[in-house]
Amino acid sequence: MQKITDAYLIWHRNLPNLSRLSRYTLGEKIDKLFTDTIEYILLAGYTSKNQKLAVVDKASTKLDSLKHFLFIANELKLLEDRKYLELATPLVEVGKQLGGWHKLLAQSAPKI
Repeated sequence: MQKITDAYLIWHRNLPNLSRLSRYTLGEKIDKLFTDTIEYILLAGYTSKNQKLAVVDKASTKLDSLKHFLFIANELKLLEDRKYLELATPLVEVGKQLGGWHKLLAQSAPKI
């Protein structure tokens, strides 16, 4: 949780530096994906065991979308390469953690 929060703080400080057009289009999309991902991770921590896998899957999907839109922002030169790496590196770690959580939950899920 700390890694994605730190990445969001970096993003939030960088958001005003985007051009007006980018800030209110791609910037808002990325900001929403960040907050949605954080929300799903928090929710997964408090969700009952039988629903937790679905919430972790949603968090993982949001995270993958977030990483893709950050890549697009970098390709459009809206982010410096250094900032992109500063954002992407912790998100890769969060993805690994979510993947491990998913694997653990999938193994303990009842077989039908």
